[in-house]
This record gives sequence, C-alpha cells and structure tokens, in this order.
Amino acid sequence: MTADSERGQPSRADLIEKVTGRARYVTDVAVAGMAHGRIHRSTHPHARIRAIDLAAAEALEGVVAILTGADLPDLVQQVAWGLYFNDRPVIARDKVRYVGEPVALVVAETAEIAEEAVHLVEIDYDPLPVVDTAAAALLPDAPLINEGAEAIADFYFTGRANPVDGTNIFQRYLLSEGDGEGAEREAARVFEHTYTFPGIAHFALEPHCVVAHFDGDGLTVWSGAQSPSAAQKVLARVFGLSLGDIRVIVPYVGGGFGGKASVKMEPLVAAAALKAGRPVRVALSLDDSMLTCRRLGASITLRTGVDENGIIVSKRGRILLDGGAYADTGPAVTVKAAHRAIGPYAIPNLEIEAQAAYTNTVPGAAFRSIGGPQAIWATESQMDEIALELGLDPLEFRRRNLLPRGGAIISKLRPLDVDFAAMIDAAEAALADLAPDEAAAGLALAASDPGILPLGGAQLRVLADGTIQIASMSVEIGQGVRGVLREVAARILAQDPAQIRVTDPDTARAPFDWGTGASRSTVVMGLAVEDAARDARAQLLELAAGVFDGQPNDVALVPGGVAHGGETLSFRELYHRAFGIDSGEVVAMGAVRPTREGVDFKLSPLFWETAVGICGVTLDEETGEVGLTSYVGVADIGRTLNPIGAEGQEEGASVQGLGHALYEGLRFEDGQPVNATAVAYRVPLAGDVAAAAHTVLIENGDGPGPFGAKGMGEGGILPVAPAIANALARRHGIRLRDLPMTPEAIWRALEARRDDAS
Repeated sequence: MTADSERGQPSRADLIEKVTGRARYVTDVAVAGMAHGRIHRSTHPHARIRAIDLAAAEALEGVVAILTGADLPDLVQQVAWGLYFNDRPVIARDKVRYVGEPVALVVAETAEIAEEAVHLVEIDYDPLPVVDTAAAALLPDAPLINEGAEAIADFYFTGRANPVDGTNIFQRYLLSEGDGEGAEREAARVFEHTYTFPGIAHFALEPHCVVAHFDGDGLTVWSGAQSPSAAQKVLARVFGLSLGDIRVIVPYVGGGFGGKASVKMEPLVAAAALKAGRPVRVALSLDDSMLTCRRLGASITLRTGVDENGIIVSKRGRILLDGGAYADTGPAVTVKAAHRAIGPYAIPNLEIEAQAAYTNTVPGAAFRSIGGPQAIWATESQMDEIALELGLDPLEFRRRNLLPRGGAIISKLRPLDVDFAAMIDAAEAALADLAPDEAAAGLALAASDPGILPLGGAQLRVLADGTIQIASMSVEIGQGVRGVLREVAARILAQDPAQIRVTDPDTARAPFDWGTGASRSTVVMGLAVEDAARDARAQLLELAAGVFDGQPNDVALVPGGVAHGGETLSFRELYHRAFGIDSGEVVAMGAVRPTREGVDFKLSPLFWETAVGICGVTLDEETGEVGLTSYVGVADIGRTLNPIGAEGQEEGASVQGLGHALYEGLRFEDGQPVNATAVAYRVPLAGDVAAAAHTVLIENGDGPGPFGAKGMGEGGILPVAPAIANALARRHGIRLRDLPMTPEAIWRALEARRDDAS
C-alpha cells in the first residue's frame, strides 16, 4: 500500500499551465484563413431525406460553403467509415438514423454567421418506423437500420465482428465453458434476475472540437482525439490519401472517458474543409457532444446455479446491448461485457450470450471500462440477492466462491494476477477506520480484462543543454500520462523530471501508438519510454567512457550530465568533448510489440484491472433521497508512479460511478432524446460525494509495466452502483435492478415493501 512517506509532489508539468490558463487545447488552435463550421442536425430519429433547401443559408453574407451528403461522391473515395463496419456516412446522405445526426455543415467566416445560417437550412423528411430500444430492434418485424453495412477485418481488434444477417444485431458473442445447461439441472437452486443499465453521456468538461486543413495533397487535423493513429487511418481511407499525407495533432484534452476514443468528427470536418477550400474549425457545445456518442445501454439476465454448500456451479447469461445508430466500438463492448459478467469467481460452467443491436438513438461508443459497469452492476447485485436467499452473509458467499491468485476466470484469458481476499480485507479494515459505526455496508467486486493492444513506441532525445524530449502518441486527457512518462525517464536516466518535456501527440513526429484507453498508457507507453531511456543511457555512458578513457560501468549519470571519479561533465561538455562541438544530441527509440522478449504479451489481458468498493448509505424514506455516507475503494495497481495522481484517478472513477448509480441516463421517447442537454442531464455534484472516503492502493510490484506497475483508472468506476444497491437492500430491505436509482424509483420500491409488509 502507498505509505505517506512515499507521497511527494506529482510530476505533472501541466498543472501550472492549466490553473493559469496557459494550457493549449484544440479550441485554442487558430490557422491562417480559418473558417468556422456549425452542424445542422436531424430532428427525426429515422427518416428518408427528400430534399435539402440551402438557398436562404447560402444567401447569408459570410457563408463560405455548405456540406451535405450530395457532395460526398465528389469529395471522398469512401463515403462511409467505421471501426468494425463501414456503416457511418461522413454526413447523412439518403436517410438519417438518429436525432442529432449531421445533415448539413455550414462553413462561414465567423461562428456567429454559421450559427445563424444553420437555422436557415430546411430539410424535407419522409419519416420511417422508429426502433429506439434494443428489445424492439430484435423483433421479427423491426425495420433494418443499417442493412448491408460492410464489415472490416483486422481493424480494431484482430478478426471481424459477428453480425446476424438480416437483423439489427451487429455483434453476437457466445462464451461457453463446461456444461452450463447440465450443471444447472444438477444445481440445488437456480436464481434468475434481470438488470438494466441506461445509455450514459460522457459529459466531458471539454466538448468535441476539430480543426482541419488541406494544404496541397496533405491533410492536417487538430483534434481532441484519444486515438490519433485511428483518426489518421480512417481519414486515409475516406480521402484516399497515404498515411504519410495525413497529420493528426492532439494538444491537451479536457476529458475524454472514451467519448473521444477512436474517431468521431474528423472525417466530417475534413470533408467540410475540402469543400470550402480553406481550414475549418468545428467546436461542439456540450449538448452537441451528448448527441455524438454515449455508453451502450444494456439489459442483462443472469441464471446462476448454486449447490447445497453455497458454491456456484453454473452461470448462464443473456446480455443485450443498445448500440445506437452506428456500431463504433460496440462489438468490443459486447465481448467485454460477457467476460466481465463472470466476476472474480470460480465458475466451472459458463454459457453467456452477448448481443449488440442497432437502434435509432445516439451511437454507442467506448466509455471508461467498456462493458464493465453494465455487467458488474448485474453480477454483483445478483451475488447479494443469492446470498440473501441462501441465508448467507454476502461477504461470506463471495469468499466461498473467490478465485485465488493464479486462478482462471476463463481458460483463454491470463490467470488472475491479484489476491481478492486481501483486497476485501483491506476494504473492511479501511472502512472500520473511516466509519467505525457504519452498519449494513454494501460491497461489490470487479475484475475486468482491459482490451489492450501491446503496440506502441516512443522517441527520446537528450539535448545538449540537458533538456530531454519525449515524443509519444499517448494523449493527456487529464489522467496525468505525461507526468508518468517523465517519471519513468527521470528514474532511468537519473535526471530531474523538470528537465523532461513530453510533446503533443503528432502522427508526423511521434512513433505509432494504438491509442489512449483501456488503462494501457502506463504499461505500454511506459515500457516504450523505459526502453528508450535505457537505450539513451547506454549511449550516454558509452560516449562518456570514451571521453574519460574508461568503461561505461565506471561512469554514472547525474542530474544534468555524467560523472567519473571526481569529475562531472554537463551534457553540453560531454557532447563538446565527444563530437568536437558544444552541440548535438542522443536519440533513442523504444517500442512495445506482442512478441516482447521475456514476457508473454500475446496472452490477454496484459494485467487484470480489479476493484473492491464498500459503502454506507443514508435514506430519507419519505422522499426516496439517498446519500453516500462513506466509501472505500481498493485497487491492486502493482506499483504507483504518482500516488496523488493514482488516488485521484480512482476517486474520480468512483464519483463517475456514483453518477451512473443514482443520477445519469439518457432517455428517449419514440427516438427523441428527452434529456440530452447540460441543464436536464444530472451528474454528481461536490455535495453528493461521500464525506468519509478513502482509497487503498495495493502495491506488490508484480505488474508488467515499468517498475512493476499495472494500468489503473478504470476499475474504480465498476463496484459503485452495485455496492450502493446492496447497501440499500441490506439496510432498508429494497432491491433495485434498474439504473439509475432515482428518488422516485427508490420511493416506489419502499412503497412496494410497505405494501408487502401489510
């Protein structure tokens, strides 16, 4: 665990920049000749586009161009794009598939003119039948939303998605081990429950923004993208350009949570820039971002068989995910939801079917721990329900079924690399210290397999003045990755972190990296920087050995230079003696590949991201208002490189989980978003956070990353909702199975309890 003595000032150069307002975000980018774009969005969830009248908008002084679907054949080589399917048009062409889909993009001299012109665009629609729930999408007579979408092989993860032909199902995944049906027949008792989880808005502080500029045959895009290389790849395909002709630059990002992962607006803004013949900037409002992507909603039914001793013998599940109008990362979410529904338990017989379906709603996308909150909400709620029916303490029931360290959740995944029993002990001890009078606390566990592709590189340069530059594609989205990379390099090179600069991700200057997500940056990019730093260290020691007429192991790196015996040389002096000029540099590279020497990076996951959450609640039974009195989160992270930052990541994730539990959920009525505005959509406020809260970081130095680190930052979101539901059940005798647990839902559950009692 992190000792207080180890806590120091975080190695984050961006802190001062951000609090003083000097930090540069995409919205701060200005390009000579830049025009401004505003999007006219569909007001229909499903309709054919009969006609678009642009006359009034085009007549407005200051309007430069207006992009519509009719322009696409002349501007692009590929009119539709995607990650698993080429199912999303650059801009709507023949029909719209959700409220909020871009139908026209007005480019004007100023944002104000573009905004005025957008309201002058008139669209004539022919409404089509609407499918706004995943259950409705599976009905035999449901209209097909994306018929004939082209599947893409080996684009995001290895292989293809598995759609069901002739239906709205774009991914079907079946997980089967042992004999689930047979074990269920032999079980002493079988429990079946259904749980629902709504679509959730990412609600990042910074909405989406893109600036695109064609210069000759080249395209430069400034974006808040979490995955610059993915944006580069999609843009190359859409516009028929080589990867080398496309440059994607990402400055600081004001929060992403997966909502800026992969690709979102880049093809649309680039197409507008191409038509306008000048750079174009499109900055969304928060309301616009809420109509761009969301977490996939879910309905999850679990059947769990238990023997006479309270040992789980089987789990069978049906997971149905609402993928929205376009697949995006939905196929990956589907697979992960199936894996994460198992939990850290020894279950010999499994049969879980997970499906994702198109609906006429905002497209689903990656969101912090894809598929995890949905699946763990169901599994950890049911664990308490089963324990209650069996007359067992929920914690004891879990302990009977826990996998040990090294146990296999499923055979094709890496064995579990944590001790959950120790994590539970740490949670109980911390809660006892934090809130000794807490009664009937709720608890939940989570084990998730991050979808990490072990592929990425970094370049490191040691300059003559002692400055060290790291070129990496890891995006700083507020999680502190630049500070972590500085710390890794500083430790290897024995330098002051303040001398180390991490540049903005730039596909023209930094080596390839798969993307920033899945808690991978500390491990994958951290290892790449570690390798580069070790390479640079070897080069510096070799140079110094030649200068000092000794051996490399006789020389030591010291802050600002090298030392041998009683003599110390600055890097400038070293280069002067070695190169004959007081200039020069050492350039080093580091790369991570699945075939990394000495480790098995081909086996997924590289590490398990795990969490234990335990909480106490208070409830006003007259109003249904629930509050969090205490919360303890435990995470096994291998090794922390920035204790304050690591705790902040876990605590931020738990607050986001609180929003999922009690407040958040995008609502649709006949395909119309009811609350997709910053005013109507409720997120946690400072006063909602538990007054007594604590984070425990377990450090065994057993992770695959630098100095034994594991990835972290997603796990903390996972146990919160089921822990709160379990606390409500234990303390107040009500069981809620649908999120969010609003005051109305809680009040109705209390009324039902009173009716049952009478």
